[in-house]
Amino acid sequence: MTGSWMTRYLAEFLGTAVFIVFGNGSVANSFLKKTTANGKDGQANGGWIFIALGFGFGVMIPAMMFGSISGNHINPAITIAKAAAGVFPWSHVTQYIVAQMLGAIVGQLLVVAIYWPYFKETTNGEGKIFSCFATGETLNNKLNGFIAEFIGTAILVFTCTGIYSGVFFNQSVDIANVGVGFIIMALVIADGGPTGPALNPARDLGPRIVHAILPIPNKGSSNWDYSLVPVVAPILGGVVGIFIYKLCFKM
Repeated sequence: MTGSWMTRYLAEFLGTAVFIVFGNGSVANSFLKKTTANGKDGQANGGWIFIALGFGFGVMIPAMMFGSISGNHINPAITIAKAAAGVFPWSHVTQYIVAQMLGAIVGQLLVVAIYWPYFKETTNGEGKIFSCFATGETLNNKLNGFIAEFIGTAILVFTCTGIYSGVFFNQSVDIANVGVGFIIMALVIADGGPTGPALNPARDLGPRIVHAILPIPNKGSSNWDYSLVPVVAPILGGVVGIFIYKLCFKM
């Protein structure tokens, strides 16, 4: 990482904002009524692959832009995991998390600004409006949601650590940045059935706050009863993922 710490905080803020715009923007385009991906009659839907691409590129592009500056955590679970493993200073964890949370909130506000007329056209049937903001377990099973988020984030942190460490082949940082985007795409497809997924406390909590505060028509509940799951499970999963890697390979 290079530059002052203030520059790194700014990179985390901007990177998280871009991630949310790409990711939740793809959800909005897919779910909201009369968008180009949803179709005027609601017949055409972008689908899960469409959303996976949005979140994947939402991580990949900031990684290319800011990876050399801040490490492109854009995720409190990654920041805490790295600090727990001794490869990131605890003294900067709070600042990183604040930057990530603010970035997620601003990114979601941009999504709302882009799609405001379409939110007004859409009812919240099957949670379509809420899904453009935050996550929930499709069967309302908090335990299963916790398990899915825990395992998914453990895999995320384990595989990303391996890619950036280059343990399996001597790849460049540019290739690693592309690789992490594909990891996110794969996890959204493979791990996203139960919850969305979040895999990132800021990605869920920041937009959930925006959903709760803004006067969005037909928005439904912000589902605060579930809100601790996508915060606690990714943090614990991230710590476990990085320590499994650390036990098996050098960091």
